[in-house]
Amino acid sequence: MKKIALLGATGSIGQSTLEVVRNHPDRFQIVIVSSHSKFELLQEITKGIPIEHIVMTGNENTITDPSVHQGEDALLELLRNTDYDILLNAVVGSAGLKYTVSGLESGHDVALANKESMVIAGEIVTEIARKNSCIIIPVDSEHSAIMQCLNGVRERSQVRKVILTASGGPFHNLKKEAFKNITLRDALQHPNWAMGNKITIDSATMANKGLEVIEAHYLFDMPYEDIDVIIHPQSIIHSMIEFIDGSIIAQLSFPDMKIPIQYALSYPNRIRATAEYTDLSQIHELTFYKPNYEKFPLLKLAFEVGKAKGIMPTIFNAANEAAVTLFLKEKISFIEIPEIIENELSRNNIPNPDLETIISIDTEIKKKIFNAYK
Repeated sequence: MKKIALLGATGSIGQSTLEVVRNHPDRFQIVIVSSHSKFELLQEITKGIPIEHIVMTGNENTITDPSVHQGEDALLELLRNTDYDILLNAVVGSAGLKYTVSGLESGHDVALANKESMVIAGEIVTEIARKNSCIIIPVDSEHSAIMQCLNGVRERSQVRKVILTASGGPFHNLKKEAFKNITLRDALQHPNWAMGNKITIDSATMANKGLEVIEAHYLFDMPYEDIDVIIHPQSIIHSMIEFIDGSIIAQLSFPDMKIPIQYALSYPNRIRATAEYTDLSQIHELTFYKPNYEKFPLLKLAFEVGKAKGIMPTIFNAANEAAVTLFLKEKISFIEIPEIIENELSRNNIPNPDLETIISIDTEIKKKIFNAYK
């Protein structure tokens, strides 16, 4: 029985995780579950699942139930002192970094759906994991695919490159001149995946794929020159690796996040599927083409800030989080998202920032952008 601390339970990843747990009650036990808000939804989706600790981290929570822990500090305390085997961090945005660090520092493996932890503090997070002999298991479908493809590779020198696939989002066939007319409703219509609003917008701008490039760099210790992105609209191949002899290995399945979630929780074993099995006879074509960096400048920018290191990935991520929030509130247009981010990247770099500096800059940039659009 594997004991799980599940953070961000009311989001799409969290709810899919609960489905996996329900489907395998003999394998998994939820010890800690958290949500920032939506207490009634949390009660509904966890009904019938025995849980030792329930935490609500939002400041606005006024829950009278004495059995419910409240606040970020309460969650951090539980992560440090509770008996569990793996932390599944599905918190959205840079807010998830402190929980990733806390889990690793207390000696727990982390199933990571919070890519921002690696984007803004990849060097720090991987070093903490190494010092505490912990494993970081990616939950993103792309990085889960890469991890699975790398299983059994004896020497990393045999790998020529990692190939991240991208659906291209809802606008990969839209002409650039039409981007100025994109509405919030348009951008929230992802063709393949059912995800939260923030990541859905990130897919539409392809910022999400850029963040995944930086994450892959740290997770798999791959130079940026050896990471490629290819548009694959069907989202059947979740990523690939190419070997120096020209062979390519890919991981395929219908787009369902329960597959990489279950793999992360059951690792290093595989267990009976929670998701539907993939019927290959229903897949009529697999197509690929190069991304258009002119239409999707944030993908190119992500490569640049990743190579620059230092504080630049934090600036990119913070500005993106703020811009997406403004777009979701319909205070800016779709084409203003990359403009806001590019403007913030004119700042001077800070090499080798510590966690305090990263969190400070993240907060500063978001505050500045939000104040500009009051």
